[in-house]
Amino acid sequence: MIDGPHSDVVLARLTPSPGRRFFAVGSFGILGALLIYLALALPGGSVPIILLLLLAGGLATWMAWLLWQATASSIELTAEGLRDSNGRILAALPNIERVDRGVFVFKPSGGFSVVLKTKGFNGWAPGLWWISGRRVGIGGVTRSAEARYMAEILVMELAKYDPT
Repeated sequence: MIDGPHSDVVLARLTPSPGRRFFAVGSFGILGALLIYLALALPGGSVPIILLLLLAGGLATWMAWLLWQATASSIELTAEGLRDSNGRILAALPNIERVDRGVFVFKPSGGFSVVLKTKGFNGWAPGLWWISGRRVGIGGVTRSAEARYMAEILVMELAKYDPT
């Protein structure tokens, strides 16, 4: 970690777009409500089908709730690395190998991907970030222009940190 007067300064912030956030949460919520309604309104349906529809509707509704909670925060880039606004470190700057922003890269919609030098923890904030193995995905319900800006600043910070 980098200590000093500028270690906690936010260089870039990536916040969820309100329109995309409401659309994503609304889509999951409506899907959940429709599946539950279909299960309850199905005349003479078999019990396994009704249970499956109720389970799927409950999962979609739960996903809407998780998405709503996760997108209440934002992602910040500091001199230490990427973190969420709750303070959880997603990728420390010394552990970042490269930033992938290409069209055919496995990344969230409108976002970018970071490859770590060592494996990070596995985690997920729906619509905002995910971490699996050595890869961190940033984006989803965020604005793509803000994600591009954050990726550019991150690339410049990596160049300053490791000039090879």
